[in-house]
Amino acid sequence: MMKEKIKIALIKQSNRELESSHIYLNMASWSESNGFDGVCNFLYDHSNEERYHMLKLIRYLNGRGGDFVKINYDNKFYIKNENYESLEIIFEKLFEHEKLISHEINLLLELSLKEKDHFTYNFLQWFVKEQIEEESLIKMLLNKIQLIKNNQLGIYLFDKSIKNIEINNKKL
Repeated sequence: MMKEKIKIALIKQSNRELESSHIYLNMASWSESNGFDGVCNFLYDHSNEERYHMLKLIRYLNGRGGDFVKINYDNKFYIKNENYESLEIIFEKLFEHEKLISHEINLLLELSLKEKDHFTYNFLQWFVKEQIEEESLIKMLLNKIQLIKNNQLGIYLFDKSIKNIEINNKKL
């Protein structure tokens, strides 16, 4: 049976993953409404990927005999109507967010070792690998946008080329 500290920490992480999904979804909607078809598809797909991360955590918790996992719903996402102003701002915020999620995964790893829960430690290795990929991908896209700055042709080409980026061996 899973220790209560681990269970609570994993439930909190599943809620963070849901929040991540909403962040990507909100940014995708902004991108779509501003004519960035390639970027919005990338962000919608990433929103789904973050939701998958949440489901992976919930299924793990349930598989380890945990009680019903309740996902928090506080409506922050719908109240917060953020205007991003540019693709650069979007990818800067995403990079900071992914670094925050990486930090939280590291804390989960530390907790699982402290509590001698090697099953959870092993399970979390998938998230470590995933965060390395996510941080690297978002940083690479941010670097490209920063090279372009406000060059409209460059932004147009970036929007078109993002369709060729692969996430987890899946072409977007």
